[in-house]
Amino acid sequence: MKLFLKILTLFIAVGAVGGAVMMWTDPTGVSWGGEPMLDLLRAKMPWPDVFFKDFVPSGFALLAVNGLTQLLAAVMLFKKHPLACWAVLACGVILMLWIVLEWYIWGFVALSNIYFVLGLIEAVAAAICIRKGK
Repeated sequence: MKLFLKILTLFIAVGAVGGAVMMWTDPTGVSWGGEPMLDLLRAKMPWPDVFFKDFVPSGFALLAVNGLTQLLAAVMLFKKHPLACWAVLACGVILMLWIVLEWYIWGFVALSNIYFVLGLIEAVAAAICIRKGK
């Protein structure tokens, strides 16, 4: 079970880091099709003139909320930390909450739906890991 969790947390972390880098390299979203999403962010989120002039702040949020937390959970798994499965459970819940926010902003999008399922799988697998005490 822990091997599966290691792979899953690293996969999600790499996806979040890649998404953040994508937002930083083209903050307008033009090259990766995100430009319409920026307008929706501005319409539905608070302080649009402060945080949503471009995707740079969103990239930092993605990195902090999903990239670094998932990476930390993976490191904890590799180091066999006694709270590693709890950290993974928290990451799964955080990811699902992040996706619920995306659904509010953009509606149901295939990639968001996939990541919600990955967060759910991650949380369930972590709960099994906790229950088994392994």
